[in-house]
Amino acid sequence: MLRALYSAAAGMESQQMNLDNISNNLANVNTTGFKKSKLEFQDLLYQTTRAAGSQQGGGNQLPSSLQIGQGSIPIATQRVFTNGQLTQTGENLDIAIQGDGFFQVQMPDGSLAYTRDGALQTDSSGRIVTADGYPVAGGFQPVPAGTTNITITSSGAVTYTTSSGATNSQLQLARFTNSGGLEAQGQNLYKETSASGPAELGDPGQSGFGQLQQGYLELSNVSVVEEMVNLILAQRAYEVNSKAVQAADEMMQESNNLQK
Repeated sequence: MLRALYSAAAGMESQQMNLDNISNNLANVNTTGFKKSKLEFQDLLYQTTRAAGSQQGGGNQLPSSLQIGQGSIPIATQRVFTNGQLTQTGENLDIAIQGDGFFQVQMPDGSLAYTRDGALQTDSSGRIVTADGYPVAGGFQPVPAGTTNITITSSGAVTYTTSSGATNSQLQLARFTNSGGLEAQGQNLYKETSASGPAELGDPGQSGFGQLQQGYLELSNVSVVEEMVNLILAQRAYEVNSKAVQAADEMMQESNNLQK
């Protein structure tokens, strides 16, 4: 019966973490460029009392084994990089990525981070930066003083129009062999890992890279209805495991009462 207690307790801990993950998804339902994650589970070790195929004498073998599991454990949070819906803002430096790709962000330590959040701004020197003030790399040139118009095409061609003429540049996006291997850093940023593979750079709309949409932002890909269903399932699974703990406790109590 102790095994039932520990197995059910492991199930409760798993569903608690599942609830934490669902809550994080729901909390970021309005976060620009946010990608939801799902929790993946794995069964724990089994106690084998009788092994399948063991000899029983006379050339007879057991056709199946007798195994009792030890519960479940969360093993991964899989990031889901499906596209979110686009919302029109009309701002020149709001850029959404339709398809595969990330913007490159220069961090204070010199390393690169990656984001799908295209709500970009300019700082005092004209550099294009994120909402946290980190410069955006990948071909983003500083906006000259006196710029009257900024045009960004779907293929990443940028034109700054000033009174003295036009300045042109070309943007590039980054993508990864395994985007699920990226490490979330907060602030809508991801870091490259050995699991994600190195960043591959390319022009938007070319060789499978996503296209850019100026004046739009990509919303979170969290579905509130889906997450609410997952929330109910997690709650019920937690409740069932707690019932198993209660049932095991009552059975132990009955066993103790036999001695009286």
